[in-house]
Amino acid sequence: MFNSVNNPFNNQRITSSTSSDSNKHHEQQQQQQKEKNLLEEEEQDEVKIGGMPILTEDDVIFLVNDYITKLKGEHSDNEKIVQKLDKYLAKFDVKKFMKQNPNMTSPDFYMVMFNETEGLVK
Repeated sequence: MFNSVNNPFNNQRITSSTSSDSNKHHEQQQQQQKEKNLLEEEEQDEVKIGGMPILTEDDVIFLVNDYITKLKGEHSDNEKIVQKLDKYLAKFDVKKFMKQNPNMTSPDFYMVMFNETEGLVK
């Protein structure tokens, strides 16, 4: 009866908007529930950046020798520094190093080696 009164759409049937409103409300509730579930999910606290592999003892031995050799090449003009680096290399204990620095990746290794050898090259 009301479809023909003041209908600017020339006799087209007017549908109720209540069904679309309830659908939107239902979708909003589902979206909020999904967001809540995502926030409640437990995630690991540790994140590996770049996914670098953990170094083995053999890797550490190779990297230490390479690092010390490069430092000796940089400071070949200063005999005292070269002797200190040789002494460090002779005393180096890979098991102790790995125990002090567990789960070390190659970037971690270079940071630790820089800190350990900084005093030797000054």
